[in-house]
Amino acid sequence: MATKKTQEEVRKEQLEQTVSKTEQFYNENKKTIWCVVIAAIVIAAGVLAYNQLYLKPLKAEAMDQTYPAEAAFRDGNFEIALNGDGNNLGFAEVISQYGAKAGQSVYFYAGVCALEMGDYDGAISYLRKYNGKDEILKGRATACIGDAYVGLEQYSKAVSEFEKAAKVSDNVFAAEYLVKAAAAAEEAGDNDKALSLYETVKDKYPQSIEGYEIDKYINRIKFAE
Repeated sequence: MATKKTQEEVRKEQLEQTVSKTEQFYNENKKTIWCVVIAAIVIAAGVLAYNQLYLKPLKAEAMDQTYPAEAAFRDGNFEIALNGDGNNLGFAEVISQYGAKAGQSVYFYAGVCALEMGDYDGAISYLRKYNGKDEILKGRATACIGDAYVGLEQYSKAVSEFEKAAKVSDNVFAAEYLVKAAAAAEEAGDNDKALSLYETVKDKYPQSIEGYEIDKYINRIKFAE
């Protein structure tokens, strides 16, 4: 009469079967397995070499190229900052040659330069590519897109951008952006929207610079009705 196997014996047999199947799979596929392992090592080494020997030096080179453009930007020389002076690259050329390798800020700088020069479409194009993590700069970039739409007399789009900027920069520059949105709404002929935005500034940001004089904007619309 056969004795009943214990649970420990059953588990032992299952483990032995698993090990045996694993060994069998390895023996049948070891060539493929080693090819995959070697390929992974080669790819990892290639990525490391690319980062250390090519990408890292290229980023450093791109950063060096932006310094003269940043200096021109700080001095208010927006034409030189954007397009260079013949000896040094401007932000447009840095972007063309290096993309964002000098950092996301190059798109912000280029966009502001184009905006200051009256190239509103160019400004929007650059600023939409800005994807930095700094919330204040992100809000400013969005507000500058709004300014560009105002320059293009596309006021409804400007309102939308200014409202987005206020949400990004809540409590920092939100009141300023909401007043810009309200002014654009007035230009678009939407006084109800403008009044709502002005009243939002009055209710949420009464201590802001804009909040101190917001009543004159509210009263102008109310008394004009």
